[in-house]
Amino acid sequence: MTNLIEVQNLTKNYIMGDVEVQALRGISLTIAEGEMVAIMGPSGSGKSTLLYILGALDPPSGGTVTLDGRNPFELADKELAAFRNKQVGFVFQDHCLLPQCSVLENVLVPTLVADSRNGAMERARTLLGQVGLGARMDHRPGELSGGEQQRVAIARALITRPDVIFADEPTGALDPHTAVGVLRLLREAADGATVLIVTHDPQVTRFCDRAVFLHAGRVDRVLAEPEPAVVARVLHELGERGRS
Repeated sequence: MTNLIEVQNLTKNYIMGDVEVQALRGISLTIAEGEMVAIMGPSGSGKSTLLYILGALDPPSGGTVTLDGRNPFELADKELAAFRNKQVGFVFQDHCLLPQCSVLENVLVPTLVADSRNGAMERARTLLGQVGLGARMDHRPGELSGGEQQRVAIARALITRPDVIFADEPTGALDPHTAVGVLRLLREAADGATVLIVTHDPQVTRFCDRAVFLHAGRVDRVLAEPEPAVVARVLHELGERGRS
């Protein structure tokens, strides 16, 4: 498999008042093209920080990030904006949908920013059909359930055919049945894209090729073909270690 993402000695520091907080402490990691990987660990372990850096939303303090052979943080502002909109898709826990726009319009938003409108309407309708919302394209987000809103967010993330999709706790606010449906849709609709999911839920790993566990800003271990029961034990162990 070809590595789509390569991270070397990644660090991230924040200044909070007079205190410097080390969120990431020398992370090195590779993600292969087409993989679906769970990023897991206790609260405060650096999961979301890592996701936002890999998605080129937040620069690292040190180390390097390479996505499809390029370091996004070496790009000029205009190139970086195009990179984010065409090669990267995001699914956020709170959906980030525009309340005044219809479902269809929300899905089309990335194509307006990326100026990739050719065939966008047809693709948006196709994606909404894939996620089971073909009959609700003209509804507004406030008229949808939480699970339906998350499916809109997935369709929006996929509209520009990104190489990689980053999902930050995409099932955190969903009931187990809806969560399974959302994850299955994400895996199927991604159509070969690489998917990274930040999650606390061991059940999410049923859909993943690997689980990467962070602890105190470092990679603690990586499990191939993770089983939810094993993942739950690892998360418990890491949580206990953090309290000791």
